[in-house]
Amino acid sequence: MRHRYSYLDPQLLQQLLQGLNLENVFNQLILASGGDVEQAREWMRYLQQQGYLPEGLDLDAFFEQLQEQQVVAPDGEGTLQLTGVGERRIRRSAFDEIFQQMRRGGPGYHAVQAAGDGVERLPETRPFRFGDELHNIDMVRSFHNSLKRNEGVLSLSEEDLEVHETEHLTSCATIVAIDISHSMVLYGEDRITPAKKVALALTELIQSKYPKDHLGVILFGDYAEEVPLRDLPYIAAGPYHTNTRDALRLARGLLSRQKQPNKQIFLITDGKPSAISEGGEIYKNPFGLDMKIVNLTLEEADMCRRQQVIITTFMIATDTMLKSFVEKMTQINRGRAYFASPNNLGEFILADYIRNRRKRVR
Repeated sequence: MRHRYSYLDPQLLQQLLQGLNLENVFNQLILASGGDVEQAREWMRYLQQQGYLPEGLDLDAFFEQLQEQQVVAPDGEGTLQLTGVGERRIRRSAFDEIFQQMRRGGPGYHAVQAAGDGVERLPETRPFRFGDELHNIDMVRSFHNSLKRNEGVLSLSEEDLEVHETEHLTSCATIVAIDISHSMVLYGEDRITPAKKVALALTELIQSKYPKDHLGVILFGDYAEEVPLRDLPYIAAGPYHTNTRDALRLARGLLSRQKQPNKQIFLITDGKPSAISEGGEIYKNPFGLDMKIVNLTLEEADMCRRQQVIITTFMIATDTMLKSFVEKMTQINRGRAYFASPNNLGEFILADYIRNRRKRVR
């Protein structure tokens, strides 16, 4: 079941249209339409009719350019669809957008508690010690120390040498579990598109900078299932309940097969757990917090803790009762929780990912 917009957020449109970057607009609409190129074209024409795009703008020429660049191509029936090139461009666009927001003042990079032997150089320096790698010597500061000590005469000695501090970068195995229940597209707010954008940006980050890391994606509604990374632009919310327990169980099983020392689950949800799997059947209760569902979900969170799998929950909701549940689950798992809006979800997740891959998660 695909979500169809009944409302286009003017503030979001204004941000996308700043500088009139049509490719960014197209990418955003592709994600919102679940990868439907024809629907994205219709929405762009609608934006022009409503005055958001200049009347004289030749959209047909833009669409032809996308085909020439092999971003989209007709299928066997003549309907346009994304190509591999188009999927890569969407991943890169999501990555650039989120990191641009972080540089403007998002959560940013968190400080590491301790520095030591590692592979990523820091701007901070310290005095040279026997055994330090010579390529980490800061020659500018070392020469400055020599000139200062010898009153303008360059006579370099060991006591003048300074080396850059480094950080140890460990490898991570991460599962992003995305809630695709009906509430992710209710109440005039599209929450599924930001969740997809985050997973796309993580994919681009890992493939470009951390190729030894592992990233998997799980969708969960009435039940949980793993999906290939290439399917990310096409996922959509549906008429489902929220089986958080099934998502945690599947993620824990997938992570058990990975060799990376850091194992974590990024849980993106906006609703309470309202379903569990029992003997091949789905037990559902959408009314309030069903204690049977809650307790079994909390037990699964505790199983993750025992296997040293950290759960980081990104809650796109403000309901007090739901916050209490997330806080309890976080306490049991000894994990982390963020209460974010769809607008800053990506900033929090990428900053958290980068911070926690730099240390052993326990």
